[in-house]
Amino acid sequence: MRNIITITTDFGVRDHFVGAMKGVILTINPEARMLDISHDVASYSVVDGAFTIAQAYPYFPSDTVHLVVVDPGVGGERRPLLVQAGRHFFVGPDNGVFSFIYEREERLLVRHITAEHYFLQPVSRTFHGRDIFSPIVAWLTKGIDPSHFGEPISDYKRIANANPIIQSEKQARGMVLKADKFGNLITNFSVALFPQFVQPEAPVFRLEIGGQQVTRLGKIFSEGAPGEVFAIVGSSGYLEIVCNGGAASRALNVGSGEEIVLTFQ
Repeated sequence: MRNIITITTDFGVRDHFVGAMKGVILTINPEARMLDISHDVASYSVVDGAFTIAQAYPYFPSDTVHLVVVDPGVGGERRPLLVQAGRHFFVGPDNGVFSFIYEREERLLVRHITAEHYFLQPVSRTFHGRDIFSPIVAWLTKGIDPSHFGEPISDYKRIANANPIIQSEKQARGMVLKADKFGNLITNFSVALFPQFVQPEAPVFRLEIGGQQVTRLGKIFSEGAPGEVFAIVGSSGYLEIVCNGGAASRALNVGSGEEIVLTFQ
């Protein structure tokens, strides 16, 4: 039974939005088990939403349904999607928020949700999380076959700059995917693409960001002098720029979306 639902949004918890979505789900399926991954995704940030769900979903049981609503294009032409990826299901907008999942999972089937009789009526133009995505998730956990919600598509959206641009053997251009609560800057330089960062001998490198340079690779957050800015390989498998006892985002005065140039010596 796929009765576990995770919810990820940029709605915060101050307003009624998340509560209304949960109410819709429980009205359709009172047996649903709902867990919040985060409601503090940066407002309108599809990249932050994509990173957040990609880091959390692998740790949930098979057949978990993941509801992701980071939807700056709500009411526009973007499509509602139901994604079957590996052992999991995902429901949300076709704006690239599932980009990292598309890259990670080999078994992938993406459907354009068109079965409007499953929607909550009338459908608001500005709250599809409540009126479209939540009902679809609830009916899915009630055992409705995914094929009943819409036909497969192949032209789903991906984040254009999710991966770094490899310019040569010694240089790549990337970006900050997320500045987390602690001010750590999570880049899109993954160890899958740059395995030298997890080799026994640390590489000689330079990160250029915000007009400044980072040249040292540490192993843990507390390494180095107080206030020192350096890089580590974080638990997400990406290179992070951190500050011992402080926030790298403040120390460098940069945040999500900032361009980074990585150069190996």
